[in-house]
Amino acid sequence: MREVDATIVQRLSSDVPLVSEVARYIIAAGGKRLRPVLLLLMSGALGSQHPHRFNLAAVVEFIHTATLLHDDVVDESTLRRGRATANEVFGNPASVLVGDFLYSRAFQMMVEAGSMRVMQILADATNVIAEGEVLQLMNMHDASLDEAGYLRVIRSKTAKLFEASCLLAAVLAGAPPEVEAACAEYGLSLGTAFQVIDDVLDYEGDAAEMGKNLGDDLREGKATLPLILAMQLAPADQAAIVRSAIETGNTADLDAIVAIVRGCGALERTKAAAAVQAQQAIDAIRGFEPNAYTNSLLELAAQLLLRRA
Repeated sequence: MREVDATIVQRLSSDVPLVSEVARYIIAAGGKRLRPVLLLLMSGALGSQHPHRFNLAAVVEFIHTATLLHDDVVDESTLRRGRATANEVFGNPASVLVGDFLYSRAFQMMVEAGSMRVMQILADATNVIAEGEVLQLMNMHDASLDEAGYLRVIRSKTAKLFEASCLLAAVLAGAPPEVEAACAEYGLSLGTAFQVIDDVLDYEGDAAEMGKNLGDDLREGKATLPLILAMQLAPADQAAIVRSAIETGNTADLDAIVAIVRGCGALERTKAAAAVQAQQAIDAIRGFEPNAYTNSLLELAAQLLLRRA
């Protein structure tokens, strides 16, 4: 990851000062760097030390960061990871345009691998992510969204880049088709479980942060899985409160909604859905050669269900 971070810093350079300033601001905000980590771990699991792995790990982080810049503008967010968003500091136009810069820089970098397959995977992933963003926009304030519709959005919007990161490692390793498929399944299932647990944490995290996250989601009319299941499991009068909040974006009943979701069993059902996805990830690579990297991938999927932040 030190190699990846060095690549990120080097490739953020631009002759336009504002581009470098905004890009460095969002990259410096931290985050788990989970997608680059997955690419490197999967490479290790397959016994690959391909020289392009660091460059492509930086590429997936640039694509992810670009989506964050655009997301925060669309959602009108003011805070991310406890500090002001780039759009709050630099304005919406700068955030959108620097997001475009990160996308285009990622495509410049992926060309360097000299592989049409690599370009196809990343181009397809970027397109699916964009479709997922639009799909989520279309679903705003739709209280009739079901679990299948919710999963479709998060698999496109979040899990697709996890899948691409793992698949890139297999392609760099020259792995056979069945191993490529296993790597892709691991990434897609892990990414799905990651987002589902993320939605659970909104109800179990720090009170101030929880209120902000839930308030933002409700204001935007996002029907996350805990809310979808609460409308199915709670008594009719309580389900009506949740439905109304999603449809209107009214956060006045936020405390009541938290109590409803916690009290009706929706969180337990949501965690069970995440556990199914995490188990699918584990099953996908269970047959891989045991080594420190494979063990880390298996442990990552198992530990995902214990996430607290």
